[in-house]
Amino acid sequence: MLEVESLSLSDCLHKFFGFDTFKGPQEAIINSVLEGKDTFVIMPTGGGKSLCYQLPALMSEGTAIIVSPLIALMKNQVDAIRNFGTDDGIAHFLNSSLTKAEIAQVKKDISSGKTKLLYVAPESLTKEDNVSFLRDIKISFVAIDEAHCISEWGHDFRPEYRRLRTIIDAIGKVPIIALTATATPKVQQDILKNLGMTEATSFKSSFNRPNLYYDIRPKQNVVKEIIKYIKKLQGKSGIVYCLSRKKVEELAETLKVNGIKALPYHAGLDATTRAETQDKFLMEDIDVIVATIAFGMGIDKPDVRFVIHHDIPKSLEGYYQETGRAGRDGGEGNCVTFYSYDDIKKLEKFMKGKPVAEQEIGKQLLVETVAYAESSNCRRKVLLNYFGEHYKEDNCGSCDNCKYPKTKTDGTDDIGMILETVTDVKEKFKAKHIVQILQGIVTATVKSYKHDELDAFGKGNDAGKDEKYWNAVIRTAMVEGLLLKDIENYGLLKLSNAGKAFLDKPFQIMVARDRDFEETESDDDEIITAGSGGQRGGGADEALFTLLKDLCRSIARQKNLPPYVVFQETSLEEMAVQYPTTMEEMMHITGVGSGKAARYGKPFLDLICKYVEDNEIERAQDMVVKSIVNKSGLKVHIIQSIDRRLNLVDVAEAKGLKVEDVITEIETIVNSGTKVNINYYIDEVMDRDKQEEVYEYFREAESDSVEGALAELGEADYSEEEIRLMRIKFISEFGN
Repeated sequence: MLEVESLSLSDCLHKFFGFDTFKGPQEAIINSVLEGKDTFVIMPTGGGKSLCYQLPALMSEGTAIIVSPLIALMKNQVDAIRNFGTDDGIAHFLNSSLTKAEIAQVKKDISSGKTKLLYVAPESLTKEDNVSFLRDIKISFVAIDEAHCISEWGHDFRPEYRRLRTIIDAIGKVPIIALTATATPKVQQDILKNLGMTEATSFKSSFNRPNLYYDIRPKQNVVKEIIKYIKKLQGKSGIVYCLSRKKVEELAETLKVNGIKALPYHAGLDATTRAETQDKFLMEDIDVIVATIAFGMGIDKPDVRFVIHHDIPKSLEGYYQETGRAGRDGGEGNCVTFYSYDDIKKLEKFMKGKPVAEQEIGKQLLVETVAYAESSNCRRKVLLNYFGEHYKEDNCGSCDNCKYPKTKTDGTDDIGMILETVTDVKEKFKAKHIVQILQGIVTATVKSYKHDELDAFGKGNDAGKDEKYWNAVIRTAMVEGLLLKDIENYGLLKLSNAGKAFLDKPFQIMVARDRDFEETESDDDEIITAGSGGQRGGGADEALFTLLKDLCRSIARQKNLPPYVVFQETSLEEMAVQYPTTMEEMMHITGVGSGKAARYGKPFLDLICKYVEDNEIERAQDMVVKSIVNKSGLKVHIIQSIDRRLNLVDVAEAKGLKVEDVITEIETIVNSGTKVNINYYIDEVMDRDKQEEVYEYFREAESDSVEGALAELGEADYSEEEIRLMRIKFISEFGN
């Protein structure tokens, strides 16, 4: 049915999916699967995970089994795959929604060799009659989507996932590809161990979000501080997270009383109210959502400028996901968390009554959260370290600890003392026990193991070196990669190879004391606003920016367009810095070319001129022009190539670029107001039906976010490249 023997991998990609190039590590992942290797993939949403198992399934002999916990999505994926073949039998799903007759048809198609992909829920795979049936057919490989569900340490644990290895063994020896969007080292190890694929080839993408500013602040006068903070960011979109529904309701009402356009969102509200609130947030009828963690998973608003945590989350994974909803367009993203150790005590109380194992896991996750919140090390470094990623920069410049660093002292000897003590106790104890030894504290455990007889006992009990200090030393050693936490026995400290090398040849490491969140500290001058830590700086005039944004929304409504089609927010921000008052100056604003200036510029210039006059603003004599001289030649070449209707692949190769780089340049050209016509290329790579669906999406969407489009339209049906091409077409035709 599928003739692939003589085709290359790239040819198959084009034949089945209509794509000319792979995205990121897709090609390497697919080759790993085709070579029969166990493969582990950590790839963020929108990265193209589905293709990593769909293409090798279509190219391989036999049927690939795709395990997914989301029954609702199975039909969509199956329908999409069926479009690539001549027979609907090419893909099926097997779950509880099917009738007996439908199940019989599925099994018939599989037995006849028609079916290349079989989607199953883990519950369906455990049924003995299904196992018996699958044992007698040719299985190419098993793909396990949402693999973090295997781990009790993951954020969405599904017990039935832990039985998958046993079931796969019962079916026969086949390669496995496990895929997930986010997983800590502990979860990664748990996945690999449970699936018996510790020798798997792994592919991991970075967790770093360089545009986010991380800030942990003491929890005093928290409601007052939140109101002051939001008012400094007036007109910007934000989310405030609270742990309880009651607090959500109270805080939302308080914000409204204080003149902030806010609404509550939590699972206790009816579905209609939740949908209306979300729509108002997307349409910018309100600025702030006050929510429990029920809000966010389905939202893809690209210009959320701040995420505030009224209460510290239960895990760093939750914190990472929730703060990650800020700045998804690459613009400013402020992540402010109000923290008090009292919150941790409350969370510990919530765990009582749960199974002991679950309580232990929950407590360990809280330990990590406390370590992050109280640390004086770079937030980004600590956060990425938690996900097993090493951040090499000494100062990220965009977290409170790097922006306002604490005084550091030479901790070389103290780190050496910690490493030696961990070695002396055979790497079998947690941080708390190590600190007790150094401080000379006799506990039942210390005495029973005779650790009060060690040379290190009491050696770290110098004046000023309290428990907090030694915890800071341990944390610094971990961030520097000298100490590891044993992921088999969560929390036990072990030396890395780098730690062993340090003992042989020490080098200077500075240590800062952890912040004390028990102390009272409330200084209005320390409130961090949007201009801090790498967010919108440059002295943007907030009042003018608000007026410009309102005007942009007004014009967009008149023309029935999303606001971003008129002017991107980054362009409005620059106008609020530069105060352009002539058409020539307007064309120097980033993202505003001659076409866009001619079409939309006049009302904005009129507003700016009046604002400058009314407020007696003295402008700089010469506007700062953001030059792209070094790229202008490339842009001219691309425009000329498009006029000649050249294939974008050829344009890219001629300049030694990737196709995605050329598309980025075209986006810049179009966003600056120049109209281009790439319909000839789009017609080559996309069916008309797909084009119309994406085009219609952008007509209705409130944001030009690619991730939002993929989430709405389905990653299995559309690639990031297709969405970007259609966005170019839409903005060029409607905006320019």
